[in-house]
Amino acid sequence: MTTTQSVSNAVATRDGSAQALVEQYRDDFATVLPTHIRTDTWVRLAVGALRRDEKLREAANNDPASLMQALLHAARLGLEPGSEEYYLTPRKERGQMKVLGIPGYQGLIELMYRAGAVSSVVVECVYAKDRFSYTPGKDPRPVHEIDWDADDRGELRLVYAYAVMKNGATSKVVVLNRAAITKIKSSSQGANSEYSPWQKHEPAMWMKSAARQLAKWVPTSAERVGVTPVRVESERPEPSGALPPAPAGLDESEAAVHADPDTGEVVDAEIVGAEWEPPADWEPTR
Repeated sequence: MTTTQSVSNAVATRDGSAQALVEQYRDDFATVLPTHIRTDTWVRLAVGALRRDEKLREAANNDPASLMQALLHAARLGLEPGSEEYYLTPRKERGQMKVLGIPGYQGLIELMYRAGAVSSVVVECVYAKDRFSYTPGKDPRPVHEIDWDADDRGELRLVYAYAVMKNGATSKVVVLNRAAITKIKSSSQGANSEYSPWQKHEPAMWMKSAARQLAKWVPTSAERVGVTPVRVESERPEPSGALPPAPAGLDESEAAVHADPDTGEVVDAEIVGAEWEPPADWEPTR
């Protein structure tokens, strides 16, 4: 069996090999994608992300196993790879470039909508010059007033999130201050790296942190409730909360638990595939 390291070394010398790998495992991604997601569209998004970002492509060619791990995670959730739903980021670990997959706050909100229990989800940052008030047990929802004419709303102060359920009720309201966000950030892998979303997209990471906390109180689903599947596969299990079979080449000895690298939160029932290796006869197309 060819080792991951030997495949990584071979792949790094060939242009376009990461994209070829994604195309080759199209059927395996289809096995884990939610039934309402079109495989061809999802794969095109993954390939497009690699083509657009030279650093990402370099990391993927250097460590194809990390690319597959990230894409399988995105596929299991049914989120668009290389978008604000699911970031594909190059990271350097021990001097080696690799790919790290990170669900974005828009992806977390999408999972809430798919469960069919909410009519709207609100996630907003509060800046120093905004007016904000919320008293738990007294106020049903936060009151947030913004001076839209202000040239500068000041620095980030708070972030909040809540959902309005289809029966009109308001979910638990999550409010995080800077101290809480700093604690979450300290749990992030490589938060100080130049490639980290914490450096380039700080408001989005605040909102993601709040959305992650809200997801503990609001139903989420990778499958879209009440939508007719666009793909029917005889061997595909019905959505039941159980993990689908691992794609070919993945170690099925355990269903790994994925810890979000940017918030430290643990996400259950997601295929991580840390032991992925291409088959011995795999040869990337030129």
